[in-house]
Amino acid sequence: MNTLMRLSLQFPQWRTYCIKQCAFAGAEAAARGKPNYEEFIGNHHQQAQRSIVVQVSSEKSYAELYNYCSRFGHIVTVQHYSVQHEDELHYMLLEYASSEEATAAISSSAYNAELSSSGGGNGVPVRSPFLWFRAPAPGAGRRGQPKLANNQKAHALHTIYGTRALNHEALKELLHGASSIDQQLHLLYERTCLNDLGVRMRFLAALQVEQAISGMFPEALAQPFGSSVNGFGKMGCDLDLILRFDGKTTTTDQDIQREASRLIYHTKENLSNGRSQTQRQMECIGDMLHLFLPGVCHVRRILQARVPIIKYHHEHLDLEVDLSMSNLTGFFMSELLYMFGQIDPRVRPLTFCVRRWAQSCGLTNPSPGRWITNFSLTCLVMFFLQQLRQPILPAIGAMVKAATATDIRVTEDGINCTFARDMERVGFQSRNTSSLSELLLQFFEFYSQFDFHNRAISLNEGRALAKPDHSAMYIVNPLEQLLNVSKNVSLEESERLRIEVRNAAWMLESEVENTTLSESERREQSWGLLNLFKHPEKSVIRPNMFFKPRMVEVSDLFDKSQSQPPAINYKSPTVRQQVQSIKAAARSELKQLRESSTTTTTTTTTSAAKTKRSR
Repeated sequence: MNTLMRLSLQFPQWRTYCIKQCAFAGAEAAARGKPNYEEFIGNHHQQAQRSIVVQVSSEKSYAELYNYCSRFGHIVTVQHYSVQHEDELHYMLLEYASSEEATAAISSSAYNAELSSSGGGNGVPVRSPFLWFRAPAPGAGRRGQPKLANNQKAHALHTIYGTRALNHEALKELLHGASSIDQQLHLLYERTCLNDLGVRMRFLAALQVEQAISGMFPEALAQPFGSSVNGFGKMGCDLDLILRFDGKTTTTDQDIQREASRLIYHTKENLSNGRSQTQRQMECIGDMLHLFLPGVCHVRRILQARVPIIKYHHEHLDLEVDLSMSNLTGFFMSELLYMFGQIDPRVRPLTFCVRRWAQSCGLTNPSPGRWITNFSLTCLVMFFLQQLRQPILPAIGAMVKAATATDIRVTEDGINCTFARDMERVGFQSRNTSSLSELLLQFFEFYSQFDFHNRAISLNEGRALAKPDHSAMYIVNPLEQLLNVSKNVSLEESERLRIEVRNAAWMLESEVENTTLSESERREQSWGLLNLFKHPEKSVIRPNMFFKPRMVEVSDLFDKSQSQPPAINYKSPTVRQQVQSIKAAARSELKQLRESSTTTTTTTTTSAAKTKRSR
């Protein structure tokens, strides 16, 4: 009896211990469920090797395509999307359980007889994961094609029209139905961020380039970087690719073993400097893309830029691609942003909202110019999250100090991209409990008071520094610290940013305070982020809004015709006197020019006549 009583007293303590252990195990499992950057890249690269893209007549072709392609192996998932050309073209992305099964499907494919050289056409017989599903032979018909079996219905079409982004009206209706500003922020991120299909398509585009040169460079690797992989990409974003012939960004055990080998490859000697060699190589790569790869079109070579790139469009993926061969800093910058997004779940939704707001205000622009870029805006958000009393993100300097030998990354240009890849070694843990709406308001308030004229933003130090030059806005490049990320931003655009964040802070503060709207009123009225976002068509960029108008036009200083121009009324007598003096001086100079021209002409004529008589 005493034993039972003692056990009953210990039961609550045991229950608490079990709950804590389960919570710890769950947190540990959740941490393991978040892959690091290299795992994320590697997993999607392997996923692309197991995948093919097949053009079909419509989404209704799914059952027939699934039954046909199942003969090559087990199909894990099928996703549908469409591309708008003259007509709407339909595609399906199929992922097999292994790369061998995907290879079997590709190997069984035939070339287009009408376009092949053997059939009298001028098509190039290139093997790639981009295929099309033709109709069955006339004698076979479609009766022999069975419907999906019961065990196959579990693998129904995973996505239909998977790349179709929400238009402005659909997004507006979605945000109308939210219950709070925080929910609006989450919905905005979830419905506009790059989805799983978009990531898969971008890795397939990279795999196509990689396989095209694998015969000569078996270790070549085409790595996506930028918004496609850092977690901050939106639907329809461009793809940035870096092509490496050796395929390495870090040193492996195999590389160490090769250093001891007595067998050495014969290689071509590089007779020019590194930049010239890269430009020549990229010119050849551009020719290969244009001439041989299916789906690649509109190839443009921009080889004189600071980072030479090849731009092209992939018509089967409806994707704009920028290919480079010497931009490893961009690859490691993507890793850093990916880690920041993984540290706290509030980072990415907040960044998406700030970018959307800047787009609606006309602060950003798709074409390059004097406007602030999305990358600069992202840096502003990261710096703000470092500046809070309870920081949400650590300074990059702390990550550099916690780095070990396995974290060392140095580019070919000697740029040090070393920082800790394991956040547990950094020892940073945020105690900030602010909601997303509170953080958004604090962001606008912070930059409405920030001194852009005298202070520079440093994510490495996690604090503002004295501005090293006279740029309108100075954001230190986190990896190339001698460069200014926002060097392109003009003084006018910097002033516009300051004014817009001040207006947004005032508007959002009133929205946060006004939380008494009923559900029906929320449906009928604009509230929350809907008032923060203006319609893009209503955003007007006025280039001269901060410049004073001229007191007088230059054309008014000169007579354009013989007729007497209308009298100009000058408000300032000093200006009137100055204009009259300038006009008088101009008339005098013109008169002297005419006289000297006449004298020169007369002298030349007389000399010519004398020379003729002497002959």
